[in-house]
Amino acid sequence: MVPDVSTGDPTRMLCLHCARKIVSPKSTTKYGALTNYLKFRASFTNTVKLSLAEIDGIIRDNLPINAYKNEKWWNNTPTSAHAKAWMDVGWKVQETNLKEGYVVFQKAKEIQTKRFKKKAGGKEIKKPFTPVPIRIPKTSKPSKTKVSKLYARIKNIERQRATTPKYPGSFKPKPKHEKRLFKPEKKPQ
Repeated sequence: MVPDVSTGDPTRMLCLHCARKIVSPKSTTKYGALTNYLKFRASFTNTVKLSLAEIDGIIRDNLPINAYKNEKWWNNTPTSAHAKAWMDVGWKVQETNLKEGYVVFQKAKEIQTKRFKKKAGGKEIKKPFTPVPIRIPKTSKPSKTKVSKLYARIKNIERQRATTPKYPGSFKPKPKHEKRLFKPEKKPQ
C-alpha cells in the first residue's frame, strides 16, 4: 500500500495497481472500449447486434444525442472518430434501427496479422516459438577459508576412523564409563 497519489494524503491508502492507474492512465479515445469489444468478438463471430444501451455500457459514457436521433451518425465514414472505432478493427455498420434502439455490426474484412517473408518454395513462414531468455545465475566460488575448514574437517574424520580399532564379528568394546566403574573380574549381576 502507498499513500494516495491523487490527493497526496498519506492517511488514505491505495493499492499499487490503483496508484499506477492514477499516475499513468491509459490514453484512449472515447470509443476505444468499443474497438476492444469488437476486436474480441471478431475471433468467434461475424455479426454483432448491440442495443444503444449496451454500447453506452461498453464505452462507459453516453452516446451523443445525434446517435439516438440520426441514422447518418452510424454511417461508415472513415473521417469520423466514432466510425474509426469499428472500422479500424475490420467492422462496418450493416443495419441501424433507432426506433427499436439497436445497431448491427458486420465483419468487413479479416485483420491482417504480421506474416514473414515467403521462402523460395512459396510457403509462408511463421515466426518460430522462441522461449523467454533465462539468465543462469553465476555460482560463486567458496572462499579459501571455507575450503580449508572443510578440508580440515574431512581430514579429522579420516584420522578418527583410522584410529578406532576394528573388531572381528559382533564383539563390541565396553563403554568408557563401564571400564572405569568395574574391574574386569568383578561385574555386577
